[in-house]
Amino acid sequence: MIHIISKILVATLALLIVARFVPGIMIDGLYIAVITALVLGLLNVLVKPVLVVLTLPITVVTLGLFIFVINAGLFWFVASFVDGFQVDSFFTAFIGSVLVSVISAIGNKFIN
Repeated sequence: MIHIISKILVATLALLIVARFVPGIMIDGLYIAVITALVLGLLNVLVKPVLVVLTLPITVVTLGLFIFVINAGLFWFVASFVDGFQVDSFFTAFIGSVLVSVISAIGNKFIN
């Protein structure tokens, strides 16, 4: 249980860092960042595998780079219904999702 909570806190911290340094991504506060991290985590566990399977031909043709587009789409989708979390454009969502993934991966490496 502590492991899951620590992963959520790392994702929350990553979201706050990205919102601070990437223009076009705004988070109203810590509570919104935690909610956003939870929703992103749930979508990555439940929806992303289905999207990866459905877009497998495109992913194979692009040598896996289409996964970045799926991540950006989920990031932008979360911003559409979480009040207090705003992403201005798809390109901003792309940059934000890549940075959140990298920061979360580094943070989770230190937790393990």
